[in-house]
Amino acid sequence: MERVGAARELVLGYVHALSVVDEAMRAAIPSLERLADVLGLVRSRRIISRSGHIGTYSYMVHGAGCLFVRDDGAEIDVDFAADGSEVFDLWRLRRYGLSLPEPVDITDDDLRSAVRSLQPLLTEVRPGWFSVAT
Repeated sequence: MERVGAARELVLGYVHALSVVDEAMRAAIPSLERLADVLGLVRSRRIISRSGHIGTYSYMVHGAGCLFVRDDGAEIDVDFAADGSEVFDLWRLRRYGLSLPEPVDITDDDLRSAVRSLQPLLTEVRPGWFSVAT
């Protein structure tokens, strides 16, 4: 049970970190209505570059998402669904845990159990991909 508890804390930490990134990015870029709009700013209007620094985060837009790195090295990697919602998988959760100042290595099985235990806070939007319920 302790492993699942640690996994739950890691998942909740990631969700919180993602929320803080969203607030920081929207404060730094007033035209940003939601975090997924970063993709549009990079791709169509070229308002921001594909990678750089905004506030206390560095960022790098990739494929369908963006990697944000906090000043303490923690990596918050997120993809965006077609509707603009923020989605993540177990790999992104593990990467976040391993990048923390005091790394936490949680198995995929424990992360899967933790994510399932956090429903309805989290929703499985497609197999293996999760989103914070709105």
